[in-house]
Amino acid sequence: MEQRIDDGLSPYRTYSRTEWAALREDMPMTLLPSEVNRLQSLHDRLDMKEVEDIYLPLSRLLSLYVAATQRLHRAQQRFLGTEDAKTPYVIGVAGSVAVGKSTTARVLQALLARWTNVPKVDLITTDGFLLPNAVLEREGLMEKKGFPESYDLPALLHFLSDVKAGRRPARAPIYSHLVYDVMPNQWIEIDRPELLIVEGLNVLQTGRLPKDGKAIPFVSDFFDFSIYLDADEAVLKNWYVSRFLALRETAFRDPKSYFHRYSRLSDSDAVETATSIWSRINLVNLHENILPTRQRADLILTKGENHRVDQVALRRL
Repeated sequence: MEQRIDDGLSPYRTYSRTEWAALREDMPMTLLPSEVNRLQSLHDRLDMKEVEDIYLPLSRLLSLYVAATQRLHRAQQRFLGTEDAKTPYVIGVAGSVAVGKSTTARVLQALLARWTNVPKVDLITTDGFLLPNAVLEREGLMEKKGFPESYDLPALLHFLSDVKAGRRPARAPIYSHLVYDVMPNQWIEIDRPELLIVEGLNVLQTGRLPKDGKAIPFVSDFFDFSIYLDADEAVLKNWYVSRFLALRETAFRDPKSYFHRYSRLSDSDAVETATSIWSRINLVNLHENILPTRQRADLILTKGENHRVDQVALRRL
């Protein structure tokens, strides 16, 4: 794992797993072991200890941040003499393919929804805003699926704008991992939640700034808090290959699966295929687009080979 030396100039405070776990204080465990088991993604690992040590302290921190943001919003309303619609608190979750973003997002949703005031917590992934395969094929972008240019960015920005403005309902397209495509005319409706979690590879991406200073919105402009899941490249590659092998024995066997042809691969061929996909697509996306956004996150969760979070870095206020 790369060494991160705090020379006094870092914008982050860094905590060991033990130090971070102590910050839970009296935050109650509201999930049952059976619920925790259901929240983990394929080939990810999650247990009660991980929830207690990592996600309960994070839930406590977010409860303080949300309360502070609500007070600030009310203060601004008094200053402006306005009564704006309720503004959801939006949390972004970013990181590489296979790092465990989906598990983290689902755990957070489950924990936040059980705060004492029982807020409405919605979750979307940016997969639904990928351009349809037909468009990607026409534009020669199928090998760039998951790269920033493969998304319908205007649609994603309009969706987030609607959510933040309290327009109801805001609609997000649905993506099927089985057919590996956006589902036509299928939507998830987001109707003014108190909190919204947005999970995706490139949600912290910025892009080139305009020389004339004109406003160009980024997805992260709509976030109140952002999380980056981190792990060494070699570890990520191993997790991706292992997940591919597991899918070969499960989802890929469905004749409807876009990847059904891979279900008949031998072990060695499957490893070779997964390694090629990782090196050709996912690793390039990580280097060019995802990893450079790590330092834009408010919180960085660094995982070890066993999928456990070993280190937490929190941006200083």
